[in-house]
This record gives sequence, structure tokens and C-alpha cells, in this order.
Amino acid sequence: MKRIKLKITALSPLAIAAKKPGSVSEAEDHIPGSVIRGAIASQILQLSNQQTPRIAEQNLTADGGDFEALFLGDEPAIFQNAYPAVAKIPDESNPNKSKPDLISRVVDDEILVLPATTVSSKTDPGFKPKNGVFDTLIDRFCADAFNYPYDPSDPESLKENADARVEPYSGFYSCKDGKYRSHSNSTRFLTRVGINRQRATSQDDILYSIEVLNESFQETPQGQNWPHVVYRSEILVKDAELAKYLVDFLNDNSRIFHLGGATSRGLGKVKITAKIEDALTDVEARITEFNKQLKKRWELWSVFGEPENKLLDNRTYFILDLQADAILTENWRRTTVISPNILCEFVGLNEEFAKLNDGEEKDDFIKIEVAYSSYNYRSGWNSAWGLMKDIELVTTRGSVYLFSTNKQNEKKWTDKLKDLELNGVGDRTSEGFGQIQICNEFHNVFRENAV
Repeated sequence: MKRIKLKITALSPLAIAAKKPGSVSEAEDHIPGSVIRGAIASQILQLSNQQTPRIAEQNLTADGGDFEALFLGDEPAIFQNAYPAVAKIPDESNPNKSKPDLISRVVDDEILVLPATTVSSKTDPGFKPKNGVFDTLIDRFCADAFNYPYDPSDPESLKENADARVEPYSGFYSCKDGKYRSHSNSTRFLTRVGINRQRATSQDDILYSIEVLNESFQETPQGQNWPHVVYRSEILVKDAELAKYLVDFLNDNSRIFHLGGATSRGLGKVKITAKIEDALTDVEARITEFNKQLKKRWELWSVFGEPENKLLDNRTYFILDLQADAILTENWRRTTVISPNILCEFVGLNEEFAKLNDGEEKDDFIKIEVAYSSYNYRSGWNSAWGLMKDIELVTTRGSVYLFSTNKQNEKKWTDKLKDLELNGVGDRTSEGFGQIQICNEFHNVFRENAV
């Protein structure tokens, strides 16, 4: 499998609608994979129409060639969400400041979603030089096992005798040389006048507002430089030759793409550049490191005595972290929890799992220890059909699922999880839903080492 890394530079405001309450259209904080997929497919058809007129009216699922393989085949390309590459970095130009100001920079590092178990100070949240961010999954798991309450506090606030309460902290982040940076983008509202369809003129008392993602950002608080906002995404393609053709097409036509709505009014103009590499993962190393940290933390909690159950004996633990919203279904119904049955179906072990007896045998094979998840609703507009998409109940990004398995099955599960991390979970994975990471390394950031 090949990984195509996309760099999407916004040349005009992006109207990526999330919700439309009343006359105001709210914007997403990222570019969904479905938007990128639709824009690329549309341009391929438009350029192909010059050579083959009315190509869009043909049945491309039967004999669509490369287009069918990319978008309509049994194993189509996976277009992942694009997240903002603008990071908040401490300004070290003035070493006399105890807490340096934050400046914005475009970075090349991998952009990830913070887990739902992450917390930060209620009064001064954020990565250092603010009060710092840490994860609570391992400590909560150990506290439950030892029958102790777990109520974390902010260590920096305790030093200053301030309010030490913490609250969930979410968003995008990246890490380089052990330094963590938060990522975000800004928005603004564009107000427009409604048009009278009969007279083709402006209509009295009719106004509507569109929230758009800004095309540029302030590098410094003084606002002297305003570079273009950059988003980073990936496309996963199984056919190496097809992936090369797609990269050549994107680079040769980098400025013809428009993303989002209101493109006829000048919005959505972007530049897309691509580069190709092998799709490799380090799942095995992350699982090993997580179990190592879990064992160390378990030994620290053992000062409170012996737990009721020795949960770590002959068990290997791993986590599924959602890096994008996921559409999960169990027994024909929407759900927000990845149960052992669903997980075995995703990795192709459902027949082996079904043969096991309920209870200890199934728990020994795979068991869900804890889940932190929430839900939302997603819809959209299908330009090809000219229709609204179905409203889907989705499990929100950042959701965390902790599983354990018998050590004898560790190799089997590790091999399956490598493929699962690339392919994603749930429905409509080719549109960016269901991106996951196995054992996000942020779970190894503890309270005393908040970053």
C-alpha cells in the first residue's frame, strides 16, 4: 500500500459547512476527507469530459478503469481528513519572559487528535509554557483496579496555590523533539444579501451569514505577516502504479481545485501538492511501549495494597484511538462503542470469536476494559447526485477504547491491528471516517510530566 501525503494551501476562504442553524452556516474546523475526495473526482471527470464527452453520464462502476479503481471499486482509495498544520510555538526571542508568547508557524510534522482522556488546567489550559496537558487513561484504569477514587489536579496550579481543577482538553496537536504544539485555525463570518429569484435582484430584509475558515493567519501578535493556512491530509492507495498516476495528476493540476461551498462566489480556492511514500506503521513498537508504561504505573499504584484481580498477569493491552469521526454499526443499529464482536469483525476474526463460549473464553481472546466515547450527527451535500446525504450518527474523534488479550494471541492481534490502522473502522472509511491510531503515544504522558 502507498501513502500519498497532501499539502493543501488555502488561497481563499473555505466554506466547509458543519451545521446550518437558521440563517447562519457554521464551519468545520478541518477539511473532511469526503470533500477532498469529491473535489478530486469532479476534476478528473471534468478533464476527462474534454476527451470523452458526457463521460459523467456513463456507468463507471462497470468499466471505469482507473477512476473505478480509485473511487468505485471494492477497495477504493482512502481519503483521510485534512487537519490544520498551523501550530502554536513559544517565541524564544525574549528569554527574559517567564512565560513566552505563542507565535504561529506552519509545521511539517504529523498532526494527531488528542484522546478524550486528556485533561488540562481549568484556569490556564494548554501545552507548555501554559500549565500543561496530561493523560489520565492509565491512572484511571489502575485506580479502578485498586478500588481508589481518581480525581486529578493541575500540579502547576498547586504550586501557585491557585484553582487546581482540571477539565477535558481536546483538539489537534503535533510533537517534535519532545515538544508538543497545539494546532488550530480561525474563522470569520461573511454576510450576504439574499436574491429575489423572479427579479434577479437583491431582496429586502433577507440576509444570511456564512462562517468560513480563514485563508491566512497572523504569525505574531503584532500581525506583520499573514501567510496562507496549510492543511495536511493523506490518501492511501493499494495499487502502487495507480498511486503514482494520482500524484502526477495532483501536482500537474495543483491550482484547479475548489473545496467546500460557494465556489461560484470566489470561495474554496486551494493549491494541492502531493508526494508518495510507502504506507508503514510502527504499531508493534507502540503496543510494547504502552504495556511497559502500564506495568510501571501498576507497580506505583501497588503501594495501596493488592488489587482484587491481577489484571496484568498474562495479558497484553492495546488502545484504539479515533483520529476522525466513525460510523459504527452493531446488529443493524448505530452504536458508539467498539465491542469485541465489532472489533473481531473489523479484523476478520469474527468466525473464530463466534466459536468460543460466552464468558471466560471470549474474554480471554479479546476483552474491552474501558471506553470513553461520545456522539454527534453528520450530514452533507453530494454534488454528484445533487442531494443531501443521510444524517449519520457518528462516534466523535478522540474516543478511546482499551482492550486486552491473552499474551499467546499478541502476535496474531498485532498483525491484524497493523492493517486495521491503515484501513480504518466502520462505514465510509474511504471518505475519511473511522481513521484510528493504535496506542497513541500521548497516553504515556502522566500528571507529573505534563507537557
